Parts: sequence; structure tokens; C-alpha cells
Amino acid sequence: MDSFYHFFLIGHNIKLLMLYIFIGSASIQIFYYLFFYARVFFFKNKKETSNTFSEPVSIIISAHNEAENLKHYLTYILEQDYPEFEVILINDRSGDETETIIANYKEKYPHLRSSFIKDNGKLKHGKKLAITLGIKASKYDYILLTDADCKPVSNQWIKESVQHFNSKDIVLGYGPYFTKKTFINKIIRFDTLFIALQYMSFSKAGVPYMGIGRNLAYKKDLFIKNRGLASHASLRSGDDDLFINEVANSKNTSISINEKAFVYSNPEENFSDWAWQKGRHFTTFNRYKKLHLFLISTEIYSRILFYILLIALAPSLYSNYLFIGFASTRFVIQITILLYSTYFYKEKGIGLLILLFDFILPILNLFIYLRYPTPKRL
Repeated sequence: MDSFYHFFLIGHNIKLLMLYIFIGSASIQIFYYLFFYARVFFFKNKKETSNTFSEPVSIIISAHNEAENLKHYLTYILEQDYPEFEVILINDRSGDETETIIANYKEKYPHLRSSFIKDNGKLKHGKKLAITLGIKASKYDYILLTDADCKPVSNQWIKESVQHFNSKDIVLGYGPYFTKKTFINKIIRFDTLFIALQYMSFSKAGVPYMGIGRNLAYKKDLFIKNRGLASHASLRSGDDDLFINEVANSKNTSISINEKAFVYSNPEENFSDWAWQKGRHFTTFNRYKKLHLFLISTEIYSRILFYILLIALAPSLYSNYLFIGFASTRFVIQITILLYSTYFYKEKGIGLLILLFDFILPILNLFIYLRYPTPKRL
């Protein structure tokens, strides 16, 4: 009898400890949603834009075998409604009709300039060399970057993005993916939305840690003073997130969330291609500053713990007020902010799946991290 009571106490204490850990993980999640993620939409900083900025802008695009994408999307970039800008297109060792397409465009658009990197079979490099060459060749002091497969949602992309240069040196934009009627497309778009929610909210909280090369702007002298991308030139990735991680701070970074400044691109078509792309991006994560690693990791681990303990404790604590209260509060706050973010960022068709994706994405990311390692160096 004493032995049974002893085991009962042990079991009770373990369950109590699990409940406390659950409350802790739920509290951390609630903190992230209220202190960080809600900040993008509901916390108003003093106005950073005035619609008076009109300095010339250089748009940098790297193109490797992008002939078809250039046919579809380059016009939207070249015909932006902005007083003075140039587009510098670097043909990076293309073997298709990219050079011919560029030549045809240059006949019609005098503000399009180009250069090329010849494939000699020996030079090994990624996108970073093309970006560096483009920025060094630029005539203007303000740089706006995008990719050859990207389409600005409006002809106000430049205007809405660069207004933040009135008070800042870096502008982080949003780069959503085109909507397609597939499940993997919904996963990719939710993942992209959540990542944007993180890096934009962290930036507004004074801890900017990354941006995306599809929609990113900064001053040219910031690039020059930092010696460009030299500190991580040997890595395949990092032309956007690692550069921003190095140079961004609470005083020099802003976010561009006006829908007229969104830049769309085509997502991967299947899980394998998306996983390879995600795996490549993971190679830069460990190079983030310690504070950023701590903040991102804490969110991920607290989310995993929340769901594991929710499942483990629900059968026996379904009527416990603390358990119900913290679980319900977390879900209500999460659903409210994520649903609003899908509306704000024009991400249609994923609202009803946000809880499922929130649960499975940490699992998918762990699987991708272990299953799809990619070379860290060129």
C-alpha cells in the first residue's frame, strides 16, 4: 500500500511539473505574439515615411538562366512610377537566351544597364558575386534588390519602399509567393508569412536580424563600409539575411508593409524542391548574432513544448482551470493575430489551416534540417 502511494505521489509530482512547464511554454508563446508579432499591425511607431523622398535609386537583379522569367516580369520593374531610377541586370553565366532578352529590353528602356559573368568552368561562386558587381556598378546611393523571377504588385513598389530612407538606412520588404491550388503551396505561403511576421516584428521591436533578397533596400555606403558580403562569401546563402544580421540595428532599420510594395514570385512546386531550398537557408542560421539565435530558438522550442504537453496532459487535465486557461488564451491570441496577418498580407486560402501549419512546421523544419543538408561552402 505504501509502495502504491509512493508511486502515486511520484506520478502526481511529474504531472504537476509537466503542467508548470506547459504554463511556462504557453506564457512564452503569448509573450511572443503580444510583444513581437502584434507589433507589426497594432503598435504604431512614429511616422517614418512622408512621401517626399525622391532620390535616384539603383535596382540590382542577378539572373542565371532566367530568360522566361525576364520575359514575364522585367517590364513591371522597368515601368515603375518613380522620377529617376536605373535597373542593373547581371547575367550570371546563363546558358539560355537571357543575354538576348536583355539586349531586346535595352533597346526600349535606356535606364536598363547590364553586365555579365562569363562561365570559364573554373570560377565557383553564388549569387553574391553578381550582387556585388551590380552594386559597385550602380550610379546611385540607394540600392533596391529583387530577383529575376519577381513581380512587383504595383508600379508604386519603388516609391513606397524608399520613403523609409527619410529616416533609415535599411528597408525590409515582404516577398509573398503566388497562390496556387496545392497543399504544398499553402504550406510554403504560411511559412513565408510567419517568417515575415518574425523578422518584421523583431525589427520594430529594435532587434532586426534578417531580410529577404526578393524585396530589400539599403544605402550603398552601408554595403561598402561593411566590405559587402566578404565575411560570408564562401557560403552559398546569406546575401540577404547574413548581411542584414551584420549591419542592421535598432536605429537604422525600417519595414515596408504597404501592399503596393509587395513583390511576388513563384514558389517551388513540390516538397523536395522546397525542402532543398529551406535546407540551404538553414546553413546561415548558426551565424546569426547570439541574441537573435536565442530569440528564434526560444520561440521554436516553446512552441514544440506547448504542443507536446498539450497532447500529453489533455486526457487527464481537460477540466483543470490552469491548463484550460493558458491553452485557450494562447490559441485565442495566436488565431487572432495570425488570421489578421493573412488578411493584412493578402494571403488567401490558408486562414483555416493556420493551427495545422503551426503544429507541423517545426516537425517539417527538423526533418528538412536532418534530411536535406546542403553544402555550406562553394
